[in-house]
Amino acid sequence: MAVRQVAVLGATGSIGTSTLDVIARHPERFRASVLVANQSTEALATLCERFRPDLAIVADASMEGDLVRRLAAAGVRCEVASGADAVTAAAAGPLCDTVVAAIVGAAGLDSTLAAARTGKRLLLANKESIVMAGELLLAALREGGGDLIPVDSEHNAIFQCLPPGRPVAGRGGVRRLVLTASGGPFRGRGRADLGTVTPAQACAHPKWSMGRKISVDSATLMNKGLEVIEAHHLFQAPPETIDVVVHPQSLVHSLVDYVDGSMLAQLGHPDMRTAIACALAWPERIEAGVPPLDLAAHGRLDFEAPDTDTFRCLALAFDALRAGGDATAILNAANEVAVEAFLAGTLPFLGIAELVERVLEELPAKPVVDVQTLAARDAEARRAARDVLRRAYC
Repeated sequence: MAVRQVAVLGATGSIGTSTLDVIARHPERFRASVLVANQSTEALATLCERFRPDLAIVADASMEGDLVRRLAAAGVRCEVASGADAVTAAAAGPLCDTVVAAIVGAAGLDSTLAAARTGKRLLLANKESIVMAGELLLAALREGGGDLIPVDSEHNAIFQCLPPGRPVAGRGGVRRLVLTASGGPFRGRGRADLGTVTPAQACAHPKWSMGRKISVDSATLMNKGLEVIEAHHLFQAPPETIDVVVHPQSLVHSLVDYVDGSMLAQLGHPDMRTAIACALAWPERIEAGVPPLDLAAHGRLDFEAPDTDTFRCLALAFDALRAGGDATAILNAANEVAVEAFLAGTLPFLGIAELVERVLEELPAKPVVDVQTLAARDAEARRAARDVLRRAYC
């Protein structure tokens, strides 16, 4: 069996470190051949010392010299590069056959598309790529002929529960895709309780350890809204066939509802290594370092409908998906600006949804043509979001 050469884009983040943990458990099957970080040269150098990649990249070009010095001090010999173009070239290049796309935000789009076009096995953890450019990503996959396996726990769960052939659109007896949501740190609270929420409170997720941006998205339910959009593209599912249910225990990661009344669910501990191991080794199963699930010890599984009146971001994501075109890219860009402002203390928690809604109203959807026009619309949406922020909140 050939050893898979894996490029980990976002190696120092939570997905990246979980991926490297799985790789380390199976050195006979996987090798981390390319490691990419944004600015964390100290952490990247430590990973390079352990995994000995062929290439290490720091996306922030100003940090390349620091990375070179750290690698030399550690006695690590590998190629070093920097900048966004280097990340994209590595994703498409000959040093890897598998790409873990775990760069957060719109910054991960170009490298994800490059991996897809060149036929790599693409482990998608950058939901913004498919939210912004789902049609373009699917076209790139058709061009390259590679595999896309989702790493988000919800989409990986659906992937596992679907019949052979994967894309659904009413085929294989599939009636609905049901994404589960933990509800975040503010489940059960109303709008009156959320006016004074702090960034620290929003980032205190009850189940998952994540970065600050995705933690805020979980708290607003925007993360679940982005996952709805992602499910639409990944599984060719119309918006009306996608549902969300709040499941605070985070043990059922998602479900597929079939026309005969059956519902298949994927269960497991809230540990990303399960989904990552599934995606790396598919269609085989490998040990991931995750203990077996003891249902009797947990005792109960609760489910409830999401409160979209309080957590408006989920409803806005459905609205953008139904609007079509580049509305989901506008939604994503406005949300990134809003979350950044909230974390900086210049926008209240409830203002995140308000800002996103106003930008969607100001910029009606246009058809998705290519990456360049999409990038221009992304920039336009960010400018509009900052204008709203200045007018209404500063």
